[in-house]
Amino acid sequence: MEEYQPHHDEIGFNADEAHNIVKECIDAILGGVDYNQNNVNQWIAAIVEQSLTHLVKLGKTHKYIVTCAVMQKSGSGLHTASSCFWDTTSDGTCTIRWEN
Repeated sequence: MEEYQPHHDEIGFNADEAHNIVKECIDAILGGVDYNQNNVNQWIAAIVEQSLTHLVKLGKTHKYIVTCAVMQKSGSGLHTASSCFWDTTSDGTCTIRWEN
């Protein structure tokens, strides 16, 4: 019996596809709303949960990590750092910067 060999595009992380899915979630939740610190926790939870739900529905064998930061545009800076060790042929990352 021949062993199943997935096509490269089935194994590799598609950053454009993930970007579009997450951006649509962000647009649906934050589009047209004004910043309100009382809603930030709810917005973040909804963005993360909906993004993960839609990414998992792709049916790929990836593990997903979604992080979200929402801050008021006030001229202050935001500095973050992360480190990852992965297989660059099948794993990847995407970042969405969204402004209202």
